[in-house]
Amino acid sequence: MKQFVMTPAAGKRLIGKAMAVHPAVRAAMADGTVVIVAGTTNGYVAEELLSATGQAEGFSRVGFRRGMTVPPGGGDTPNAKLAGDVVLLRGQWQQGKTIFDVVDQLRAGDVIVKGCNAFDAAGQAAVYIGDPKGGTIGAAMQAVVGRRVRLILPVGLEKRVLDDVDDLARACNAPGAEGPRLLPVPGEIFTELDAIRVLTGASARLVAAGGVYGAEGAVWIAVDGDAAQIKAAETLLRSVQNEPPCRA
Repeated sequence: MKQFVMTPAAGKRLIGKAMAVHPAVRAAMADGTVVIVAGTTNGYVAEELLSATGQAEGFSRVGFRRGMTVPPGGGDTPNAKLAGDVVLLRGQWQQGKTIFDVVDQLRAGDVIVKGCNAFDAAGQAAVYIGDPKGGTIGAAMQAVVGRRVRLILPVGLEKRVLDDVDDLARACNAPGAEGPRLLPVPGEIFTELDAIRVLTGASARLVAAGGVYGAEGAVWIAVDGDAAQIKAAETLLRSVQNEPPCRA
């Protein structure tokens, strides 16, 4: 077993690399539709997938989000307009399209990639809701529940929560509560731990977290496997360790 430290930005890059080779995503790229809903982590997913298919020109992670958490006071955030989600029909990027444009055409075998804001130890995820009609996850659930479209939720380990997500949602959604609402959603949670498994075959566990001097939100990950898997994981994690902070 060997331990590694990873910043949130490095984790986003790692997740992006792994999602580009995820079996369900690859199958939908070949003969279906993949919808990557705009979000900061999904910006890395889109970047990696478009790069792998030779379509990266014209895509920027800056502005590829509908909302984000910034420091109190707002921080120095780029002023950029969302150009659309990334919709890939049989591997071809349909520029300018959003999930709202294609949700009615999605079918079983297609994939929606949507970020989330929290997940608990039981493997339940939840999405913050700011839109009074449910936003992008509200649209996605029509296809996920109504037509068995696959929902994959790339999410960094810094978004883990201690309490049961359903209990948190009841509190956040109660009449009189303030702040965003919280919607528990069914789907495949995909973290840095899953990315390491997909890319190297090694298993990984979260063992500690925290940091300063730019490592705020960082996690310590313990990787288990045979010598070749540990070496592959070390090479992989070193390749993303200097990823600059996310500027979306």
